[in-house]
Amino acid sequence: MVNINPGDFNPTTMFGVNYEGTPSNFSDLEDNTSHPDILTDGGDLIQRRDYTLIVDRSANMIVVDPTHNITLQAILEDATLAVATHCERLDLKGIDLYFYNNSFQYCDRSTSSRIPALFSQHPPSGDPQLAPVLQDAINRYFHHRRYGESKQNGEIIFVLIGSLPTDTEAVKNTIISASKRLSREEELGILLLQVGTDLELQSFLITLDDELESLGAKFDICDTVTFDTINRATLSEVLLDAITE
Repeated sequence: MVNINPGDFNPTTMFGVNYEGTPSNFSDLEDNTSHPDILTDGGDLIQRRDYTLIVDRSANMIVVDPTHNITLQAILEDATLAVATHCERLDLKGIDLYFYNNSFQYCDRSTSSRIPALFSQHPPSGDPQLAPVLQDAINRYFHHRRYGESKQNGEIIFVLIGSLPTDTEAVKNTIISASKRLSREEELGILLLQVGTDLELQSFLITLDDELESLGAKFDICDTVTFDTINRATLSEVLLDAITE
């Protein structure tokens, strides 16, 4: 578990970014020298991986976070652009991107230049159902692995989440089931990053991070980031920790 202090959180300083797809379904199958450089410190381990980004687009994203006086939607867009920019430097074809609420939409090979338009095309609505979209992303990875299309060091799935999922038990079961299909722990990683300061969501993420193995997970493939005690870490540090652990 990586944590972030509320006073340290600011989209520009936290993510190093500030700026004014084809749908499909696969369910059935900072430049700061004081911080680590994700491109050099991780070596081949991080450069030979695929990256998928899942973004919360539920109706709760229009809520203004009282601590920072900014909508969760605005925070999410900055965060998505930052993650996409980092991953794009590692995987030039772009990243697989999902938006989710009651349903989900998949946009492949999404580059940072497309992020603002994609957010405009997927306005916040509905309830946050995370398990179906997470299962789809996991199925997509195992499909690629089966046909020899996955990269040598597997895949990292980032989930940018701002509200407590309505299907928390299904989320746990989805991750546990995925872990049992792996041959090694480093093959697949799931990193959930909390956007905003929802205490119920924070509690769920802590539980998810701490208890999956005791609930039957074969490997500890899930890590979570909450914005309450990160001790001023940059996004590069968070990503590097998740990718190289």
